[in-house]
Amino acid sequence: QVQLVESGGGLVQPGGSLRLSCAASGNIFSINDMGWYRQAPGKQRELVALIGSGSSTNYADSVKGRFTISRDNVKNTVYLQMNSLKPEDTAVYYCFVNQLQWRTTYGYWGQGTQVTVSS
Repeated sequence: QVQLVESGGGLVQPGGSLRLSCAASGNIFSINDMGWYRQAPGKQRELVALIGSGSSTNYADSVKGRFTISRDNVKNTVYLQMNSLKPEDTAVYYCFVNQLQWRTTYGYWGQGTQVTVSS
């Protein structure tokens, strides 16, 4: 199976920037999508950004123009560059990857990293 290790979270002031990283290890062949979800207190987990194997991207409307997702297939790592951070971006951010094995798609989650945007 795939293990995901996240890093880069922390406390930042409004308007600041952070870059999250998520490194995949283990059975990493046939990984398709890589992405980031987040969950704020009292809210459901929501998609932030997704990047496909061909580097096509999807973003939540709330982060378009501020966040950029990228991947390095040599390092098996996905990144989330977060600029112009707002207090409403405060959440636990979870890395996600999926892979196709035989006829089944498997999903894997990182441990989560806290992002807090506050003065």
